[in-house]
Amino acid sequence: MRLLLPVALLATTLAITPVRFDREKVVRVKPQDENQVSILKDLAKTSELDFWYPDATDHVAANMTVDFRVHGKEFQSIQSVLDQNKMHYEILIHDLQEEIEKQFDVEEAIPGRHSYAKYNNWDKIVAWTEKMVDKHPEMVSRIKIGSTFEDNPLYVLKVGKEDGRRKAIFMDCGIHAQEWISPAFCQWFVYQATKSYGKNKIMTKLLDRMNFYVLPVFNVDGYIWSWTQNRMWKKNRSKNHNSKCIGTDLNRNFNVSWNSSPNTDDPCQDTYRGPAPESEKETKAVADFIRSHLKSIRAYISFHSYSQMLLFPYGYTLKLPPNHEDLAKVARIGTDVLSTRYETQYIYGPIASTVYPTSGSSLDWAYDLGIKHTFAFELRDKGRFGFLLPESRIKSTCKETMLAVKFIAKYILKHTS
Repeated sequence: MRLLLPVALLATTLAITPVRFDREKVVRVKPQDENQVSILKDLAKTSELDFWYPDATDHVAANMTVDFRVHGKEFQSIQSVLDQNKMHYEILIHDLQEEIEKQFDVEEAIPGRHSYAKYNNWDKIVAWTEKMVDKHPEMVSRIKIGSTFEDNPLYVLKVGKEDGRRKAIFMDCGIHAQEWISPAFCQWFVYQATKSYGKNKIMTKLLDRMNFYVLPVFNVDGYIWSWTQNRMWKKNRSKNHNSKCIGTDLNRNFNVSWNSSPNTDDPCQDTYRGPAPESEKETKAVADFIRSHLKSIRAYISFHSYSQMLLFPYGYTLKLPPNHEDLAKVARIGTDVLSTRYETQYIYGPIASTVYPTSGSSLDWAYDLGIKHTFAFELRDKGRFGFLLPESRIKSTCKETMLAVKFIAKYILKHTS
């Protein structure tokens, strides 16, 4: 409990009670034209709407599927606006608090043993990183690459046989705190990689010839907060100058077209980009680590949720990168391979045209730095559970994603110099 103690003490001192979401709903609307788009945008100004997809009102467009969370007491007035304007809507989640509690639908198999079928809090993940190093000292090492705003450690696990000159892939999970399926995948990846070495031909070849740098939780402070105080928290927990609003969206804080989106300069928004590029300790630590290993890193893969997509650059422009055809080919085959396990359908493409334009993202930054194969997975599902994917879906999500990641790694090994 050592790492959670400051938060626990703070909670006791200030008598903070965790946020509850009783009777809150998640609604899906598909605006048919510009008029309906502006109705939704107006609603967002007058009501407290939390946009799940897209992540900000600026990105709402005609014929786009839009998911947002709404307070129970506001639902009726929003419902009547939608009805009056003949806007078709669907209630994805009727009671958010119930759905949050239902997430934990897997029994702990053996108390004390790390479970890959359950969501694990930060303390359990830290203990797990130590255990992986103890269990596989010849293959796993733990590197502290920096610390967070609240002074929690940022750990990268290096997985592979010892040799600094080999090709490497950098992978991160949990840049957005509420996307719990993401850190679950990073744990699964390390576990499966070490477990199947010497047994699975592809994995053995990859670990003999490549290194994987795996950051299991990028946004540690936010992740802890999503467990202890607010399940829907997204940003980190840094204080903002001249604002009571806390936190920066770490995936808008990278030094690439950082100030090009007008909706990212408000500290009270979930997409706040921070006061400057790499202003956040977490972003700076990751950027410094990648820069110092640039000679060996051939691919960068970031894991998010939700919407079942495999994305690649660019997000800040509709211009296609020089190796667009290569990236599209890898993504196409990767999504095909992923679907072979459970027939889960993913779409793929450049961020800006496949989802919506973004600025300051880690993917674009890594690409422009010189890593020419950068991808972001938006893991399950397509909105029925959104950020609250039940534990009973963790294993199947991880198993299918593993197939795609192994394919990408094999491709990088063969096709990059």
